Amino acid sequence: MNLSNLKPAAGSVKTRKRIGRGPGSGLGGTSTRGHKGAKSRSGYKHKVGFEGGQMPIQRRLPKFGFKNINRVTYKAINLSTLQELAEAKSLNKIGLEELRSAGFISASQLVKVLAKGTLSAKVDVEAHAFSKKAEEAIVAVGGTVSKLGDNAEKAE
Repeated sequence: MNLSNLKPAAGSVKTRKRIGRGPGSGLGGTSTRGHKGAKSRSGYKHKVGFEGGQMPIQRRLPKFGFKNINRVTYKAINLSTLQELAEAKSLNKIGLEELRSAGFISASQLVKVLAKGTLSAKVDVEAHAFSKKAEEAIVAVGGTVSKLGDNAEKAE
């Protein structure tokens, strides 16, 4: 066996349909486009959502909802994540820079600390927002909470 006698499997290769090559081919005349109508003519291009003149679904259905332009989205960081980070890098202060270098947040993200998991390390935490339970858990272990942003308050 060599490259000169390789053949595809029987029936796996089909010849291309050559339309518009005369009546003898069986595909001449209208060239499989049928008679009359926009689709039979050259240059026809349908619009997205066009339903043949019927009112399109995107115009039949009512508009609803809105986007709140004042929405603030936070990246959630759990207490368990802070505990792992404190243990791995033996930190006693965790701020945005530590979270960025560990790959938990990107440069532009706002951070909110949530109370999932447990915290046993005494850590000073810096973030944009805290849940009440997370704040209590950090203070209970002996750490401090620093809120960043417009309302830079310090809770101890």
